[in-house]
Amino acid sequence: MIEITEVNDVTCVKGTTKQGSMDVYTFLVDGQLIDTGPESLLPELIPFFESNDFEKVIVTHHHEDHTGGAKWILDHKDVPIFIHPLAVDLCSEDAKYPFYRKLVWGERKAFKAEPITNTFQSRSYNWEAIHVPGHAFDHLAFLNQSTGVLFSGDLYVTPRPKLMLSFESAPDTMESIRKVLTYDFSELYCCHAGYVPNGKEMLKKKLEYMENKSGEIIHLYKQGLMSEEIKEKLLPSRHPIIQFSNHEWDTLHFITSVVEHYQKTK
Repeated sequence: MIEITEVNDVTCVKGTTKQGSMDVYTFLVDGQLIDTGPESLLPELIPFFESNDFEKVIVTHHHEDHTGGAKWILDHKDVPIFIHPLAVDLCSEDAKYPFYRKLVWGERKAFKAEPITNTFQSRSYNWEAIHVPGHAFDHLAFLNQSTGVLFSGDLYVTPRPKLMLSFESAPDTMESIRKVLTYDFSELYCCHAGYVPNGKEMLKKKLEYMENKSGEIIHLYKQGLMSEEIKEKLLPSRHPIIQFSNHEWDTLHFITSVVEHYQKTK
């Protein structure tokens, strides 16, 4: 199922998966598509792609919920797809990821991606691609320099994150948020939360929460607690995604990434 809304000059396409009822957004702004949505939503997304003109696609990161429609777009729209240079080779092969994610998002087929530049133009606007690793090594946020609007990919999502993927880094995410907060913007468009009018303030709240939680984690670690013990004290969770994902999603990953970073930098 998809739902299309207009916010200012941005077309927001919200897709909800049949499996897991997960929301994900793709955005159309000034002749460019930001992210493609997942392969599992292509039957609903294709009519939108067919009825709208865009000259290029810019991708926030390589994960399958953001690139699953890329092959169809290349095959049928013949427009270039740009991504962080670190992910270009990765996109040239069919993506490999656990079965549970394929149930939700479908299968991301190989596609030809081109390396994005640090600055670029759309029809009327100047843009900057900001490298914001943490959720993914190749993650980018896109700042419309002309309007001061940020397209943040998965950098925001929620102001109080608890569950994290096994390959995510809480310290890197915090550093990326600090970096983005140095830019001049107020509102943002998030690929899972949609339009966030007070986006900069919400990112500040997320950073404050993560910094406080990280401080609590280090405090307990210094007292000799193991990561599993810290989890039960600070981030206990029985969320079904933990078992469904065989612990690829877990609050434990927040803790271990903080502890590992502390061990390297102390």
